[in-house]
Amino acid sequence: MEAKVHDVVVVGGGAAGLSASLVLGRARRRVAVVDAGEPRNAPAAHMQGFLSRDGMPPADLLAAGRAEVARYGVDVVADRVVGIEPGFSVRLASGRVLRARRILVTTGVHDRLPDIPGVRQRWGRDLLHCPYCHGWEVRDQPIGVLGTEPDSVQHALLVRQWSEDVVFFAHTHSLTAADGDRLRARGIQIVRGEVDRLVVESDRLTGVRLADGRVVARTAVFIRPANVPHADGLLTDLGCVTDDAGFVVVDGTGRTSSDGVWAAGNVVDPRAQVIASAGAGNTAAIAINADLVQEDVDRAVDAHHPTRAFSPAMEAQVTDLVLGARRHGL
Repeated sequence: MEAKVHDVVVVGGGAAGLSASLVLGRARRRVAVVDAGEPRNAPAAHMQGFLSRDGMPPADLLAAGRAEVARYGVDVVADRVVGIEPGFSVRLASGRVLRARRILVTTGVHDRLPDIPGVRQRWGRDLLHCPYCHGWEVRDQPIGVLGTEPDSVQHALLVRQWSEDVVFFAHTHSLTAADGDRLRARGIQIVRGEVDRLVVESDRLTGVRLADGRVVARTAVFIRPANVPHADGLLTDLGCVTDDAGFVVVDGTGRTSSDGVWAAGNVVDPRAQVIASAGAGNTAAIAINADLVQEDVDRAVDAHHPTRAFSPAMEAQVTDLVLGARRHGL
């Protein structure tokens, strides 16, 4: 078991986790960031929309981030967290145990994809989910949008911003009359029928094949995948409150309902882009450090008054009781 106690153990070494670790390391906190090496955007060749890093391969950003945090003494641990005990003891798959005063979970999200041949093979390449991340690269091309989730129609209306040639594949999605009107009003063609597979030639997407044999030529397809938080039960085991979708509920700083536990990035918001996740990690780190400072001050005050029988909070309660008794003539 680790003898030293870290101020913060960060679970997840993506943009949110590394950004938080950078801030905390610069604040002279003892930090360990544990990363299993499974980033959500690994299939993507480039990331977009990150000021000064637009077009950078995601792996390069993470490598640069790890090098930066290491300069401030942050321990980067290649491992997987399998459990966190209140207190906090962080158990790793390797058997190692880390002790921590505070926990930040930044483990991201898992995209649940439909079981259609070609989908997993093309994911992050020409089967895409975020038009803000990939729309510019496929602008003015023949684009498809696959209807699998309740908000698929809205997704198609958004994708239309990047191309005038957009086809909505209804697939298993039941279109309402209002949905059809909105799609047609924006010039989006509706193709009904279940999708059988993605057609790939020479390692490039060329079309979408339907169950009845029809093939609609497309060079890119967007999909709104279902999202599942990738915390592996760590947050719920710590008693953190989650919403109906299973995502942990946090305040504006990432603080959860459990004392000493924060969360940031896609594990909280599956639609946050890389730059937003990094910002959320930064915000959480500042809040965590402030919380640690308060604890450090309380401990220092107690050490400065070793004979004091009560904590400052308890003394205030006693004073209130005494004053109240005097007012009532007791």
